[in-house]
Amino acid sequence: MKPRHRRIVLIVAGVAGLGIAAWLVLSAFQQNLVFFFTPTQVAANEAPKGRAFRVGGMVEVGSVKRQPDGVTVQFVVTDTAKSIPVAYKGVLPDLFREGKGVVTQGRLENGLFVASEVLAKHDENYMPPEAADAMKKGQAINEKATHTIVNPPQGK
Repeated sequence: MKPRHRRIVLIVAGVAGLGIAAWLVLSAFQQNLVFFFTPTQVAANEAPKGRAFRVGGMVEVGSVKRQPDGVTVQFVVTDTAKSIPVAYKGVLPDLFREGKGVVTQGRLENGLFVASEVLAKHDENYMPPEAADAMKKGQAINEKATHTIVNPPQGK
């Protein structure tokens, strides 16, 4: 084999190796990518089916129910516009409370979000930007609905 041909083969092999390495890195990244959704987006069927994602919002007051096994907990996450029931089997974070912010990671199964991980926010001043926006929109919708006055039709 001539040196010129050997050099071309090495270059082609190197480019192919880089292509395979890039493909492996991108496929691993895609598999570990987890998106954040609000309860309103989940209710609107914007969340992926059969794939893990995160849901964030506030834990509804009075919704936390512990099962007799002592490990399973069910609660409701809300963004004040929509709510989604969550089931979690495991130890909850120390900062988990009703009325406080939470982000859960898991899958949606028949309308129930089965969480594999629950994260409680560490400070009442911090909230993921997506969750804060969703809370503001939900509160604006609720305020608008409560302040809407329907004028009865004027009869002649």
